[in-house]
Amino acid sequence: MTVTLADVAARARVSPATVSRVLNGNYPVATSTRDRVLRAVDELDYVLNGPASSLAAATSDLVGILVNDIADPFFGIMAGAAQTEIGGQEGSGRAGGEKLAVVCNTGGSPERELTYLTLLQRQRAAAVVLTGGALEDPDHIAAMAAKLARLADAGTRVVLCGRPPLPGSEAIVAALAFDNRGGGRRLTEHLLALGHRRIGYVAGPPERTTTRHRLEGHRAALAAAGIEEDQSHVTVHGPYARRSGYDATLELLRRDPDLTAIVAANDTVALGACAALRDQGLRIPEDISVAGFDDLPFSVDAVPALTTVRLPLYEAGARAGRLAMGNEAPPPGGIATIAAELMARASTAPPRKG
Repeated sequence: MTVTLADVAARARVSPATVSRVLNGNYPVATSTRDRVLRAVDELDYVLNGPASSLAAATSDLVGILVNDIADPFFGIMAGAAQTEIGGQEGSGRAGGEKLAVVCNTGGSPERELTYLTLLQRQRAAAVVLTGGALEDPDHIAAMAAKLARLADAGTRVVLCGRPPLPGSEAIVAALAFDNRGGGRRLTEHLLALGHRRIGYVAGPPERTTTRHRLEGHRAALAAAGIEEDQSHVTVHGPYARRSGYDATLELLRRDPDLTAIVAANDTVALGACAALRDQGLRIPEDISVAGFDDLPFSVDAVPALTTVRLPLYEAGARAGRLAMGNEAPPPGGIATIAAELMARASTAPPRKG
């Protein structure tokens, strides 16, 4: 049942006119009254009508693209590709079937993620594209499922790009999930084939799906090679940032000075790992091999060129944009797994003798 402005007024114990003044911001209202109205809006999940043009249609011309960090090429590439597809063909010269794509930077905050979805709901967004790994927190998962269901009920197309399907949610048009487990496994199999057995791992934040899936692939490769001992002492978690790679690598060397290879959570983390090794007087790959993940644009230009796993970020983002616009049919069952490709380069080599 649709929540009305009158319902909000009744919950907040004010007149409908007062609710309208608070939401439109065009008339002074006492702070305590404003807080009471906004609390009622949140509790009832009231959707404010957006631009006047949206009143004549189920949805507006707005599409939201949620990213953790727009400065990170992993997210920037996907968002840019999706925005290109959503914006329509270049040079059309006039407004037609294209939409206005807005990139929403969450900073990795689950609260901010939900806030942006609420704002997009109030603007009657035509579609929402959520990029990157999901937070593995039961309360947040439940809140996300409920929020996406409300968006879908209002006619918003929901597409996941680079994140696994949301458990128990039927609201999603399509989920384009990267094969992070398979990529992690192939990367470690490459190091094992070179002869490495003492491999350190710089992991991402432990609460993220991407972190868990890549680490599971890494450990599955080790187990298949007969390396069954507990790996926690050579695994360090941290943010997907260069500084994290630097600090974690120093910690790994402290824990096990005989490591012959380090796998990093992504290419940015790998650059930090390489810097730490150089500062310790170690050569890459003569003394220790380093591998990353994602195949971000700079990885091939690193010195030495970085062994990594290529994810087709641009292609995935473009496909998500087409799905959001309804210009491509959803995959069977609404879920597609996007393959990850090993890119073996100069930063990995057989371990030194003796």
